[in-house]
Amino acid sequence: MKFSRSALTVAVLVAAAFSASAQNIAIVNGKAVPTERLEVLAKQIAATGRPVDDTVRAQLKEEVVLREIFMQEAQKRGIGATDEFKNQLELARQTIMIRSLFADFQAKNPVTDADIKAEYDKFVAANGGKEYRARHILVEKEDEAKAIIASLKGKGKFEDIAKKQSKDPGSGANGGDLDWAAAASYVPEFSEAMVKLEKGQTTQAPVKTQFGWHIIRVDDIRQAELPKMEDIKPQIAQQMQQQKLTEFQKSLREKAKIE
Repeated sequence: MKFSRSALTVAVLVAAAFSASAQNIAIVNGKAVPTERLEVLAKQIAATGRPVDDTVRAQLKEEVVLREIFMQEAQKRGIGATDEFKNQLELARQTIMIRSLFADFQAKNPVTDADIKAEYDKFVAANGGKEYRARHILVEKEDEAKAIIASLKGKGKFEDIAKKQSKDPGSGANGGDLDWAAAASYVPEFSEAMVKLEKGQTTQAPVKTQFGWHIIRVDDIRQAELPKMEDIKPQIAQQMQQQKLTEFQKSLREKAKIE
């Protein structure tokens, strides 16, 4: 079977038109809207973890078409030639470029497993050891503190006195309870006095810190319960990535010549 030259020409043109239509999702007022625009939006949605099914793609197609319609109208009205538009466009361009710069830096400077292990070891060293369940009563004057200690040696109840007299609004309402914490969580004068106490003991002399005068009681002592590395690995990685990025930003600022 033979095809005439004209028949072949028509077939080629039809095939070319079909190929072109496959690359576009629509023709709006004679202007082609490329499929690539839809794919860019689809990738952004997929990056958030949301599945891109047929329903979502249909919604994205409608959005892309609407954008083209609105863009054409904006161009007709000369909005693209205004100073306001040009300034906003430049800010948007800068934002995209900077975001890409930071993404490129993070891709080329990843946080390694060795980095995470080293950071976790530092965390364990700083937070390991003993934890204390302590209570305290905070007052402004030493004489007040001494009077409270004398009262506690009698029939005074620590929790009741804390609620009535402690100047620490957070713990005072809870009977002076400071919950579980490592000694390093407190100012040095407080922690030094606290770690000398055994379970159930109360300081026999007022403890002075920058906040005032304290009477401290240790209710319980335990070994620190730290999370396993695998349980907090994502948080450590994220924190270290941000730290690296911050240092990168700081280095660029320091190297820049500003007049």
